[in-house]
Amino acid sequence: MQYSPNIEKLKPSATIAVSTLAKKLAAEGRDIVNLSAGEPDFDTPVFITDAAVEGIRSGRTRYTPPAGLPELRKVIAERLSDRAGRVIDWNGVVVTAGVKQALFNTFFTLFGPGDEVLIAAPYWTTYPDLVNIARAEPVPVFGAEDNAFKVTTTDLEGAVTDKTRGLVLNTPSNPTGAVYSIGELDVIAQWARDRGIWLISDEIYRSVYHGSDRTAAPGVLDVPEASLGDFVLVDGASKSYAMTGWRLGYSYSSGAVAQKFSALQSQITSNTTTTSQVAAIEAFGNVQAADASIAAMGEAFTRRRDLVTRRMSELMPGVPFIRPEGAFYLYFRVDGFFDEEVTSGTSWCARLLEQQGVALVPGAAFGDDRWVRMSFASSDEALEEALVRIAAMTGAAV
Repeated sequence: MQYSPNIEKLKPSATIAVSTLAKKLAAEGRDIVNLSAGEPDFDTPVFITDAAVEGIRSGRTRYTPPAGLPELRKVIAERLSDRAGRVIDWNGVVVTAGVKQALFNTFFTLFGPGDEVLIAAPYWTTYPDLVNIARAEPVPVFGAEDNAFKVTTTDLEGAVTDKTRGLVLNTPSNPTGAVYSIGELDVIAQWARDRGIWLISDEIYRSVYHGSDRTAAPGVLDVPEASLGDFVLVDGASKSYAMTGWRLGYSYSSGAVAQKFSALQSQITSNTTTTSQVAAIEAFGNVQAADASIAAMGEAFTRRRDLVTRRMSELMPGVPFIRPEGAFYLYFRVDGFFDEEVTSGTSWCARLLEQQGVALVPGAAFGDDRWVRMSFASSDEALEEALVRIAAMTGAAV
């Protein structure tokens, strides 16, 4: 059967595939510790779910404008204004069915055949595929391992060509948990501005931050406005408010670009689910309740970060890993355990799942199959058990 070239390079999401397999094995009775999924293990806060229920009961179940309810777009712009210290025009906000749609809108609108898009690597598995769908060419750019893989302008200079139209940054990073400082972002933003390159900043993990100096990780709106050229910020409610299944993301760009995003979306999905938008009005608008919820989840994530990094060092000394400053992932290197049968992170994860019942995501999903990703969005007990099992397979004394 012949398919369109639009999808000839398309692959299923590796992270979803691993999580689905782990759930299937658990349903069959296997003792599985599933640390593959990228979602908070907390319930959506009650103040948000109550708003959704009230919205349904009061009849807020009809179509909205494709770009989202004006009330929601305005309250998102208010939060962005708080972050930026300047007025953010709500007309630049487009509400989407998760960050994936915000990214699809961005790549499909801004890039096309013959264009190259630089992607800071290791990267979230979806970025290259969405660039491919736009018929553009994804170009991974790796930073130095001893710099938590964060790219510098020197790294970018080695990859840029006259075809380069975009640069994708993710901070805090999935899968490494690395966080770019304001200074680092400022330099990269100026580099992109001076070359006429679109800067796409994915900040979905911004509120899952383990630093002590701020309540959230730095982002593109913390950069001086004069340093910014053309950019698109994407974010959403999934991670900060434990709303992964609600599918509520957004983009912020210039008003003219936002109109193009809205026009495209109107022909694909129309509006994001109205109930989710009503819930998000409360999530973004009830600042006091939201801050308390984010702080409580953040405290748990930081405690778990400290647990997994400490136990990794104790149980498997010498195994390289990136100490995460944000998000809820531990990215560690496993090529030291390769043998004649296991020659990649993919086959190592398969052995781990079969022998020890622990599900991790191989680094092939993120551009480097010597590494694997563990989610620590799980209970302390599950994390401890998983690390003991991993250590047992590596031959470490436990």
